[in-house]
Amino acid sequence: MKVTEIQAKSVLSRSQVYDYALNPYVGCEHACVYCYASFMKRFTAHREPWGEFVDVKINAPVLLAKELKKKKAGRVWVSGVCDPYQPLEKKYSLTRKCLEVLVEAGWPFTIQTKSDLVLRDIEIIKQAKDSEVGFTITTADEKIRKIFEPGAPPSINRVNALEALHSEGVRTFCMIAPILPGAEGLAGMLKGKVDYVLVDRLNYHYGDWAYKKHALEWAMQDSYFYLKGAELKKAFEKEGIPCQVLF
Repeated sequence: MKVTEIQAKSVLSRSQVYDYALNPYVGCEHACVYCYASFMKRFTAHREPWGEFVDVKINAPVLLAKELKKKKAGRVWVSGVCDPYQPLEKKYSLTRKCLEVLVEAGWPFTIQTKSDLVLRDIEIIKQAKDSEVGFTITTADEKIRKIFEPGAPPSINRVNALEALHSEGVRTFCMIAPILPGAEGLAGMLKGKVDYVLVDRLNYHYGDWAYKKHALEWAMQDSYFYLKGAELKKAFEKEGIPCQVLF
């Protein structure tokens, strides 16, 4: 893993999902093979494979405090193209410090992660005026998880973290994206742990080779995603959990 400490010029950017996106890091140690964020290599000049480099924006909290004073308040997505709680966050605490800045300023934020390290910051999250925490969980099958998300925590760790957050009164959600084989096992596991669920399909450009390598071509078809999306929506709503299919 190549880790480089950098001085960023900005840390808060416009987002197509929320008002803003906040990325304390460039790159991600989780190395998920389907990750759309690997397009970042086109702009960063990294030659290392996706998942084998991380740039650490060591001035992110200071920059954020300055930028919040200049911009119109809006919801901040933490994060858009990296996992804000990837392993390096344990050392640098950049996400934690940025959350403190957002809480102090009274800005709303949505955290999206695959790591139960977020529990470290639960007291800060609870202080926020308007916050929520979402976990990306793509399958309940650990064998499948290891193929597509080799550096990320096990799915059960994420489910347990959602339960811990939800029990503390934090608004929580699960993002099943992309739908992987074994996702159907999540409905029962998430009951009472999330406020809602979002479901999305695979971005073929970034993930198709992994399906082919492991003889899962059948799970790349449009028909598979439409079928599984409908099945998941029905299963979650049966458990009383609102579910939105995004395709």
